[in-house]
Amino acid sequence: MKVIQTIAEMRKLRQRLLEPVGFVPTMGYLHEGHLTLVRKAKEKNASAVVSIFVNPTQFGPQEDFEKYPRDTERDLAMLKTAKTDAVFMPSAEEMYPANSVTWVDVKKITEHLEGAARPGHFRGVATVVAKLFNIVQPDRAYFGQKDAQQVLVVKRMVADLNMNIEVIAVPTVREPDGLAMSSRNIYLNPEQRKAATVLYRALNHVLELWSEGERNPARLRRHMLDVLRSEPLAVVEYVSVADPETLEEMETAKPGGLVSMAVRVGKTRLIDNMVLELKPRLLPD
Repeated sequence: MKVIQTIAEMRKLRQRLLEPVGFVPTMGYLHEGHLTLVRKAKEKNASAVVSIFVNPTQFGPQEDFEKYPRDTERDLAMLKTAKTDAVFMPSAEEMYPANSVTWVDVKKITEHLEGAARPGHFRGVATVVAKLFNIVQPDRAYFGQKDAQQVLVVKRMVADLNMNIEVIAVPTVREPDGLAMSSRNIYLNPEQRKAATVLYRALNHVLELWSEGERNPARLRRHMLDVLRSEPLAVVEYVSVADPETLEEMETAKPGGLVSMAVRVGKTRLIDNMVLELKPRLLPD
């Protein structure tokens, strides 16, 4: 496994990698969800590249950039076990030279949900992903469905900028009690960790209502809120039943609709989602 820290070195190595190349961009502090993406990349491609870069431009002024969990030694050990071919670990100065003035700004779909809650977040995401795509030149890129809006933003950017990259969303990996795996879960103390499963319970409830024929988005959102508010430690930022392309709220809940939420448990901000299906696969109890 090659560990590379500069753009010039990454480009040089890229010329020697067997094709096709699968790419998994991460911010490190890896968990089983990340490793699932790496395994998918290894399964479908001759080479798998992972980036580890805590991107400062996607964090707001009051967010957790400085405190974001980091453990490079642990991450590299996990990636080596997963048989990753190369790990790109640039510095902020390498990715954003002092004279940088160019940004990638995807419109419309970034005005809702996470984009509304975190102004400027997706400009940072789109810019760094575009940079990473240009540097690594992958054939396929893998993202977790937990960050559903991020996947849509990246797909829109790839289509609009005519990038020859296939963007693949991989289903959310969950803990045994249903909590979506996230690097930020480490912030939760034991009481908060138990409380955080309310997101999973709320999604389960919506899946049950959907399977019983409920198609009114307002009622689905209300039931989500009822479940979430039953947990005293949970503070709801938003719940949504949105069109999967525009992310505008649906007037009628239809197959493919994205059901999502953002909830704070203590100081930890958690997101989760699922997609409405004609034959829903109920999450296990």
